[in-house]
Amino acid sequence: MMPKRYLALLAGGMAMMTAPSVFAAAPKAAGCDKTCLEGIATAYRTAYLAHDPKRAPFAKSLRFSENNVEMALPDGTWHTVAREIGPALIVSDPVTGQVGIYTSIQQNDVQGFLAIRLKIRARQIVEAEHIVSTKRNLSAPPTPIGPVEGFVHNPDLARRVPAEEKMSRSDLIKLADGYFTTLENNDGTIRNTRFAPDARRFENGMEFPEIEKNFRAGRYRFNERVRDRDYFLVDEARGIVMSRAFIDHKGVLDTFELTDGTKTRSIFREPQSWSVLELFKIKGGQITAIEATFIQVPYYMRSPWSAKPDRRKGGLTVPPPMPPASSPAAANPPLD
Repeated sequence: MMPKRYLALLAGGMAMMTAPSVFAAAPKAAGCDKTCLEGIATAYRTAYLAHDPKRAPFAKSLRFSENNVEMALPDGTWHTVAREIGPALIVSDPVTGQVGIYTSIQQNDVQGFLAIRLKIRARQIVEAEHIVSTKRNLSAPPTPIGPVEGFVHNPDLARRVPAEEKMSRSDLIKLADGYFTTLENNDGTIRNTRFAPDARRFENGMEFPEIEKNFRAGRYRFNERVRDRDYFLVDEARGIVMSRAFIDHKGVLDTFELTDGTKTRSIFREPQSWSVLELFKIKGGQITAIEATFIQVPYYMRSPWSAKPDRRKGGLTVPPPMPPASSPAAANPPLD
């Protein structure tokens, strides 16, 4: 049985979101419906801000990571968070028992954006994943980041999708995956996805309008790979897909042409990767809104949560043959 303090949090957990009657019944693989899942998300935020894990229903087998580094809980920003700037957006998937939280926080005098993934089993948190982006996490060129104070989520993200615009889980995932396929080696072709004319993307709170126009221009040609894609949460009621991915920039591409012939130069001058928790709002066969929290990470880094990472491409797949023992190279093998 869940302790009474958690039940109280669950009862009030949806107060800031759409009314529970919005959601149609769904299979409950986690033994926890949307009200339950999102109540646990609220309990998690309460415990996090209080630096007190006892205020949330954590399983003994809990795994926790922050910015792709697995660690004990509490640690990382669990120790340094001072306040939640918010507001928080909570999405959930009773089929997979996953919850997503997009919010913003302050640590001492440092502000940033925080995306959280929770996995719930038997009404306990068994996995917690953070991606937290502050100006400290910026890269060269800078990872986009907007003002934290005053940022407001697109209000349509929390709304129920009208019945006539609803889509199946598989079709929602296909359109989200098409976005990443279009982003990879972007040459102006829209691949297996569609965008609403007014669709906007927010990256760490910074707005990017005209999504399709920029894709058709081929502005993102420098994205070598979008790998280890994982669509772990589908909020069917809201038409939301939440995903994890890594965007690799090899730093090899120098100059290239946009589809209109304009010559441009890649902004990436060395190998680096971006790690992202990205959310897509999809209805009526189109992506209508995107929100992402992401950071720079070492080139080709992987997440501890990628159960089946993509096969590495390029480079040697087997070690080169060793030189004969009598050769100078054998005595002084190259460093790698």
